[in-house]
Amino acid sequence: MNIKNFFYNLFKYNESYNFSISNTEINVKKPEIDKEFKPKVFPNIKENLELLQSKYNSLINSDIVIREFETRALNNTYKSFIIYFDGLVDSISINDFILKPLMFPKHVNNPNLQNNLEDYLDNRLLTQNSVKKVEDFSEVYSGINMGDCLLFIDTLNIAFDIDVKGYKHRGIEKPENETIIKGPQEGFIENIRTNTSLLRRIINNENLVIENIPVGKITQTKCGICYMQNIANGDLVAEVKYRLNNLDIDSLLSTGQLEQLLEEDKSYSIPQVISTERPDKCCKYLLQGRVVILVNGNPYALIMPTTIEDFLFSPEDTNLRPLFANFLRIIRLLAALITLLMPRNIYCNY
Repeated sequence: MNIKNFFYNLFKYNESYNFSISNTEINVKKPEIDKEFKPKVFPNIKENLELLQSKYNSLINSDIVIREFETRALNNTYKSFIIYFDGLVDSISINDFILKPLMFPKHVNNPNLQNNLEDYLDNRLLTQNSVKKVEDFSEVYSGINMGDCLLFIDTLNIAFDIDVKGYKHRGIEKPENETIIKGPQEGFIENIRTNTSLLRRIINNENLVIENIPVGKITQTKCGICYMQNIANGDLVAEVKYRLNNLDIDSLLSTGQLEQLLEEDKSYSIPQVISTERPDKCCKYLLQGRVVILVNGNPYALIMPTTIEDFLFSPEDTNLRPLFANFLRIIRLLAALITLLMPRNIYCNY
């Protein structure tokens, strides 16, 4: 028993993780450097350019691209620049839908837009389908880091966040660890937007809600909370969002890491969260009122909450006749009982 207690105390996870959203518990004064690097967008384009060059170390950073040019709009010429990470964007989209319309605009005589440069750019020159106006530099940094192109125009105290993502990612393939004979042969990949599209293709319903929550002070890893609005329990959804928003960590790199942070009792032997790479399995549990979490950069999803009964079923049971499916479930149940009880019986006999 002493040896058992020694190893138990040696590997025991002693840190207690308390979730809290109270602002009065931690009264730590933030350093002044945070305020310095999170200002609003300046009307002077030179100040914006110098701040971003300093922030992203443009002199030594090899993959940051800053393109300065002049924009002709409303019979005036304005200094402009775009900034993005090479390798995360689609260069053809930047050339065709950003640089060409801004550098060689087709003038449209519209009296309603003659006195508003911001509306003229947004409604006439920027022909990209996803354009967002941002005023705070924290949003600017987030957009650049996620693979967007940020446009700055002189005299405007806003920036245009233009979605031109075009980085390479693995194509949709068969699940490697959860293979089945009958049923869908598609598995999740590392791109979270592709994973959400797989769920929406299976569940053709407007009640499927996918909310994005960034996790990690440094990485700001995008996590997607998926649930059926008309089926899932509101308290369950609120609890999941509550725990994600209160994760005080610097980085989130995998779903396995997130699974350990979300579980309540880490000493409990049975997992409280299901990890899967199958979209059809996630959709099955979504329709039962569960919550699914997708993590950007990981080909696995987390399903919560879970019971011991969920680990005795296979996605292929849905595609089999009830007689064969129930027979397989009985075999799994017997195997689980033998696994749990036989070592104990052998130990007691000795």
